[in-house]
Amino acid sequence: MNPSRMIVLALVAALAPPAAAEAAKPTRQYYVSLGDSYATGFQPTAAGQGANTRNGFAYQVPKLAKAKGRRYELVNFGCGGETTVSLLERTERCSASVPGGRDYAGRTQIAAAERFIRKHRAKVGLITVSIGGNDVTKCVRDPNTIPCVVAAVTAINENVATIARRLRKAAGRKVRIVGITYPDVILGQWVGENANQDLAKLSVVAFKDFINPALTKAYAAAGGTLVDVTAASGAYGSLDELVTLPSGTLVPKPVAEVCRLTYYCEFRDIHARTSGYRLIAELIVKALPRR
Repeated sequence: MNPSRMIVLALVAALAPPAAAEAAKPTRQYYVSLGDSYATGFQPTAAGQGANTRNGFAYQVPKLAKAKGRRYELVNFGCGGETTVSLLERTERCSASVPGGRDYAGRTQIAAAERFIRKHRAKVGLITVSIGGNDVTKCVRDPNTIPCVVAAVTAINENVATIARRLRKAAGRKVRIVGITYPDVILGQWVGENANQDLAKLSVVAFKDFINPALTKAYAAAGGTLVDVTAASGAYGSLDELVTLPSGTLVPKPVAEVCRLTYYCEFRDIHARTSGYRLIAELIVKALPRR
């Protein structure tokens, strides 16, 4: 073989692996997050105090999604306190800053997200929605709990269906839309100050038979997926199986799980600990197909 040809072949062989690796590197896509304080990663530092953090599920998803061959850049439109109604109607500036969030004062959260998605339609790879929790948790303080939950579920069913449909229209048929539900934090009413075990039991029924079926139906109608955080966090387990909390209190295992994953038992705060947010992020990533 001609010596010059041998040298050329050797150079090609030496350069081939980096070129192949570069070709295999996944394209960076936008991950658009909408929703409430779960979307913003809120965590309390004491009763009635806290801040948005980068420990939320939306901030954990990009790192975990790398195992599925995906490179995401988070664009967060979440706003603490949002309900299914306010996500569609609020135009005031969000009252608390979100790490890496977008300022969309003058627009509703859904309109701001739609605008971004349409502008970057070819580059959006994932949309998640965390909404509905604030519609329901207000019922804890309502003396007519059951009618309150029924009304909240009706609003959730109608509004989330609208939200999911609008996102699908903006994103096109291929983008993955994933909705989340929540840990059943009201199970934490089993213990602590002003405990109400009847309310704790009722909350399981509310999530299993009303809230989560409504969310599932709403997202499915727009070709989306709901990840059942309530089930994954152990809420549907037996209340007869008892375990001991670090404090020494004997409680049902589902109650212990919600105490471990959220701050409800400690501060009467509905938000997740970092481990709780990680569980949600893992469920979202699990719902993604491998690239």
